[in-house]
Amino acid sequence: MAKTEVILTHNIVGLGGESDQVRVAAGYARNYLYPQRLAVPVTSANKRQLEALRQKRGEREAHEFNHMTDLAKALQKLVCVVKVKTGEDGKLFGSVTSGTIADELKHQFDITLDKKKIKLESAIRAIGEFEVELQLHAEVKGTLKVRVESTTPIAAPTAAAVEEKPRTEKRGHRGDIVAPTEAELKAKAEKKPKAEKKAKAE
Repeated sequence: MAKTEVILTHNIVGLGGESDQVRVAAGYARNYLYPQRLAVPVTSANKRQLEALRQKRGEREAHEFNHMTDLAKALQKLVCVVKVKTGEDGKLFGSVTSGTIADELKHQFDITLDKKKIKLESAIRAIGEFEVELQLHAEVKGTLKVRVESTTPIAAPTAAAVEEKPRTEKRGHRGDIVAPTEAELKAKAEKKPKAEKKAKAE
């Protein structure tokens, strides 16, 4: 496949930035880079544009750095809430990925962030709060708090079970021995002498 050398006039991820001279397939340059004005052929006239392209690149990179630094500060103050379904044991159905977090950032805060910048060592598979690392720029890192909450309602105890407990404490079951109260004992003791006096009188 024929190759050609071009000078990039715009930043192209995976290929290079403004003023970079790179070798690409001739068809790629002819059919895409040149029509989109992303690159120009390497000629003496175009080489004279290199200084202007380098200045343009420096301005772009400085803007990106400042923007990502401000974004890192803003994200550090946020808590991204992700609601998931769980089983009765609290285990997640599925997992929370970097794509899930990116979607929630867009939905909750209208922040567009490439999921590749969200650095999860592994998908989140538990309820709780997690601190996620962000690689926003080659020179800018950040963190984001992610709180995973369950949408599954917790089953409440039945009313019958709640009422049954005090009943068993206050009243004995049939067949249980219930001790007489102090008043009952006193009344019984008073009746006994009266019965004895009545017998003597007879």
